[in-house]
Amino acid sequence: MRRSAAEVALSLGVLALGVGVAGVTATLPSEGGYAGIGPNFIPGVVGAGIILLGLWLAFEAFTGGWRNAAPDDAAARGEHAFQGAGFAWISAGLFVHMALIGWAGFVVAGVVLFACVARGFGSVRIARDLGLGLVLSIAIYAFFVQLLNVNLPAGWLAPLLGTAGI
Repeated sequence: MRRSAAEVALSLGVLALGVGVAGVTATLPSEGGYAGIGPNFIPGVVGAGIILLGLWLAFEAFTGGWRNAAPDDAAARGEHAFQGAGFAWISAGLFVHMALIGWAGFVVAGVVLFACVARGFGSVRIARDLGLGLVLSIAIYAFFVQLLNVNLPAGWLAPLLGTAGI
């Protein structure tokens, strides 16, 4: 019988996490309002689900190992090698997006993020990526601001976007 220490440790860790969630949930108030359920209901369901998952994984780990587990070798799973340049482009896009969103606005930050992610996935058509990013960012901005009433920063494009965003 194969028993992996890592599988046992992860199984017991998931089980401990579930017990921890259940313990914290027990400290939440249970009084229900008009809906009849209190603020501890959903965390309780999540905690119970994590406990069940931990028990299931532990059962499998102690009775021969996890069934149908993926092979440990990345090539055997069909995965590609790590692409450092792509990772760098996407990471840079996320950091630039965080830096720009409050200052330049949602749309400008979204365009830059889209173009960096596209480059990270191998695109070399910068103008097309910037154009697609602009169309998508404006559509998402309009959806959130006009339909969902969520204020997003308009930034540099406030004169063009109107007073929809803050």
